[in-house]
Amino acid sequence: MSAVFCFGEVLWDCMPSGLFLGGAPLNVASHLARLGLKAGMVSAVGDDILGAEAIQRMESNGVDSRYVAVIKGKQTGSVSVNLDNKANATYKIREDVAWDHIPLYEGLTNELVGTSAIVYGTLAMRSPENLRVLEALLEVEWPMRVYDANLRAPYYSIEQVLTLSRFADLFKCNEDEARELCGASDAVPPEALLRKIADLTDSGRVCITLGTRGAVYLGPTGVLHAVAPQVQPVDSVGAGDAFLAALVDGIVQGKEDHPDFLLRACRLGAFVASSHGAVPQYEASVFALS
Repeated sequence: MSAVFCFGEVLWDCMPSGLFLGGAPLNVASHLARLGLKAGMVSAVGDDILGAEAIQRMESNGVDSRYVAVIKGKQTGSVSVNLDNKANATYKIREDVAWDHIPLYEGLTNELVGTSAIVYGTLAMRSPENLRVLEALLEVEWPMRVYDANLRAPYYSIEQVLTLSRFADLFKCNEDEARELCGASDAVPPEALLRKIADLTDSGRVCITLGTRGAVYLGPTGVLHAVAPQVQPVDSVGAGDAFLAALVDGIVQGKEDHPDFLLRACRLGAFVASSHGAVPQYEASVFALS
């Protein structure tokens, strides 16, 4: 099996339906492990009950937690999540928490040589400490660097996003993010938007999610479009992370030319949107590529 490491926040989503372990990079790692890949986290939690519970759950979900530091004097991250009547989420993110202080373990970059991919996002880069660690990790000769924009105001600038995107072999964002990054109006169709983002980021692979309309993808086989299954939404938290995990899993497996490569990612994202929490229970075989 191949290994994928995800860098960034580990936190608890405080939702109307309960408390759920999350953070976009951890959600991706958890789905990758569920789909059958070896997956690990590079992050930090606090020296508190929620931190200990987070590490325990990571391990029970099959996520390698060796590089999740326990930071004394800092709380484990949390986010207050509010849902509108269409199950779309807005977030209030606690600041100066453990994942703002992810350390670079001695020898970590050497240990990660030979693994399949690194996945990173934008939110954790609100900390200059984390940005320096990520820059060191990106110097590793990864077969694939995956950047999920996952923008959370006010913790980003377009300049920073574009700088981080130029390290990426796969850049993924949603439609609103894509239009903001390249200044495109709603009149620009998704495929043209896709090519604009590809030119802007200089990434070999680009994916834009379109919500209930599915996704468009530009890769070695050209442009793909898949329509998302129609589901009854419960909450949107983690749907994009599940989508990305399925996408990365398909690429790592060498199944990018499979006719259901993009549709599978849409199916998993839709399933999560129709469930409570970012990593609901499911059997990987239901989302397998034959």
